Amino acid sequence: MNTAATYLLLSAAPVAEEGYTRLFGLDLQLLFDSGLTLLAVFTLFLVLSYNLFNPARKVLSGRSERIKNDIEQAAKDKEEAAKLKAEYEAKLKDADAEVEHILAEARKRALANEDRIVADAKKEAADIIERANAEAELEKKKAGDEVKKEMISIASLMAAKVVKGNIDTTVQDALVEDTLKEIGEATWQS
Repeated sequence: MNTAATYLLLSAAPVAEEGYTRLFGLDLQLLFDSGLTLLAVFTLFLVLSYNLFNPARKVLSGRSERIKNDIEQAAKDKEEAAKLKAEYEAKLKDADAEVEHILAEARKRALANEDRIVADAKKEAADIIERANAEAELEKKKAGDEVKKEMISIASLMAAKVVKGNIDTTVQDALVEDTLKEIGEATWQS
């Protein structure tokens, strides 16, 4: 060491009663107190680490574990949500196809109903025409019957005239022939 530094050290250190000089002012009591303080700090460190640091580490490790689990759960939830989204999109596509299928079936049924209704209407119209023709034929027969009745009543009137006038059969036949010609032979035969 250098002489100036040694001089400073020796001059700064108090001189002990026994006649020796202390380096840095260290004595046995100071070293004992320092050792005891270090031992107390180390013991305090051990006690605090056992009572405080370990529980704090457990809390922190538990917290980091919960965060890790939350992150994993969020990833699983995100994956599940993506699956559900894909599933719902597929269902929407299927729903669109199903709607088109239902509409196509409804159109087919509507066309079939339309054809059935038109066929029923045609059949009903044909039935109405047939009934009208039958009624016309019936009316024609009724008219023919009325003509026949009229002819019979005319013939009765003629017979009454014949009886009144006492005509002979040749005159009577001539009267019937004249009457038939007046009414028309086609009417009489129908």
